[in-house]
Amino acid sequence: MSTKTPITVAHGDGIGPEIMNATLHILDAAGAALEIETIEIGEKVYLRGNTAGIEPSSWESLLRTKVFLKAPITTPQGGGYKSLNVTTRKTLGLYANVRPCVSYHPFVDTKHPGMDVVIVRENEEDLYAGIEYQLTPEVTSCIKLISRPGSEKIVRYAFEYARRHNRKKVTCFMKDNIMKMTDGMFHKAFDEIAVQYPDIQKEVWIVDIGAAKMADTPEAFDVIVMPNLYGDILSDVAAQIAGSVGLAGSANIGEYCAMFEAIHGSAPRRAGQNLANPSGLLLGAVLMLVHINQPETAERVHNAWLRTIEDGVHTYDVFTEGVSTQKVGTKEFACAVAARMGQKPCRLKPVSYARAAAGGLPAPAKVAASSAQMELNGIDLFVYWPSRNPNELAAAMGKFATDGLELQMIDNRGVKVWPAGRPETFCTDNFRCRFMARGTTDMRQLIGVIERVAAAGIEIASTQTLRHFNGQAGFSLAQGQ
Repeated sequence: MSTKTPITVAHGDGIGPEIMNATLHILDAAGAALEIETIEIGEKVYLRGNTAGIEPSSWESLLRTKVFLKAPITTPQGGGYKSLNVTTRKTLGLYANVRPCVSYHPFVDTKHPGMDVVIVRENEEDLYAGIEYQLTPEVTSCIKLISRPGSEKIVRYAFEYARRHNRKKVTCFMKDNIMKMTDGMFHKAFDEIAVQYPDIQKEVWIVDIGAAKMADTPEAFDVIVMPNLYGDILSDVAAQIAGSVGLAGSANIGEYCAMFEAIHGSAPRRAGQNLANPSGLLLGAVLMLVHINQPETAERVHNAWLRTIEDGVHTYDVFTEGVSTQKVGTKEFACAVAARMGQKPCRLKPVSYARAAAGGLPAPAKVAASSAQMELNGIDLFVYWPSRNPNELAAAMGKFATDGLELQMIDNRGVKVWPAGRPETFCTDNFRCRFMARGTTDMRQLIGVIERVAAAGIEIASTQTLRHFNGQAGFSLAQGQ
């Protein structure tokens, strides 16, 4: 190849430098046409006082190359340090996390010899927005954000991925029997986009039973798309039941940039011992080669790796007596893969990326701006009430129900405790008091309620306005309401 593709490389922390060196050795042996820029990220940067773990000059490199091959990093505990993985994904708009989870039976131990599942995880929102508050001494809160544009982008990506990789089915996991608005929006986006792909089967599972089915019978699934937190947890589960988390690579895809990595961490206990398995990062690099339109090189690397696994040349983590033929270290494993460049596996299925790389995946369709009609109907006040007695709280808060607003309900952790609460219901010190208008209201009336409550010396922990959108309630009822 006459021109080289610029990429940004970070060697990371713990076992990161060892597995990155091994990966780059294999890519070089395969003839990958890469122009590498190296940046420093992670623990050393954090400990210099940078709570983001990355310097401005490193961002410049990422924005210039738009391709990031990243080894695992260590985020120091405490001290307000933010996850660099999450920061990078969200800053660069890497909305799709793709994690193939494949079994390599009989060469890597697994209970599921036929497993070949791809988890497509939404990467930017959900609980991973990390918006948390301590509301009262006893209660904390984390906001789950699900957007229509975010849901549409990831669902469309899953179907496009399935079509490009000759996958037959896309399954959606969510929990809209409980979270009817957030997960309900994700489910609705899935249903609406799925009909645009009549050539692909589609199905929906509630995440708890879906996870159980995946752990028991992963062969029932092909591509699974889900919101961020479910995707994070279940992609690790899927990788482990396929054989090992250490064998799984990951792609983080955006409209403008992409990041490729192993799904495991930096494992500092194994650092510097020439023990670590570089396979996860290497398979992440294979996904990178497909992304930058070097599919032939991706095939050479992946097939050489499969042949190495098939020949029983294994690192300690997957070595099994009677199956493996040679236990090797990180460097030796890399040399074994490089020595098999150009070979294909005999028993494991060889890979081909010609179709997957053809033209690249299209950018997601732009989501039209919403024209929903909004009506303001009331306000929820979350208040600190240390006596934990909802009837006493109702007597106090009821005095402030004026200007066409009435105290409709009080709940504790989502369970209605007034009116007609049950004495058996356990209460914390944080209560939600719902003031509703008989029709519509305005912000001045709601602020008036807030001012009167505050003037009475009642601590307001948080507030949330209540609205209807196109005539549909934009808020949930309390349990028992």
